[in-house]
Amino acid sequence: QVQLVESGGGLVQAGDSLRLSCAASSRTVSNNAMGWFRQAPGKEREFVAAIDWRGSRTNYANSVAGRFTIGRDTVKNTIFLQMNSLEPEDTAVYFCAVSRHSAGINSNIVTSWGKGTLVTVSS
Repeated sequence: QVQLVESGGGLVQAGDSLRLSCAASSRTVSNNAMGWFRQAPGKEREFVAAIDWRGSRTNYANSVAGRFTIGRDTVKNTIFLQMNSLEPEDTAVYFCAVSRHSAGINSNIVTSWGKGTLVTVSS
């Protein structure tokens, strides 16, 4: 099973930016969609953003569309999440995930999860 390691979390103020990265241990993810999920304290894990296997198609949760950008380096087997105009409501543990399919992701078709990185946005 592929290992996913997230990095880039931290404590920022509202309005700041942060960039998360996720490195996969194997090139086996090169044909799979990947994405980001998050889980806020006391809430269920929710979808944030996804990118297809070629890095050409993306989709976002309504709550982050226009503020967050997902990208992919297919050579380095990494994805990133550029988060701008952060809000206190974005505070959560962010998880990287690999989909079973080449495009699209939801929690039911995730084959591997990272351990998460904490993002805290103060008001």
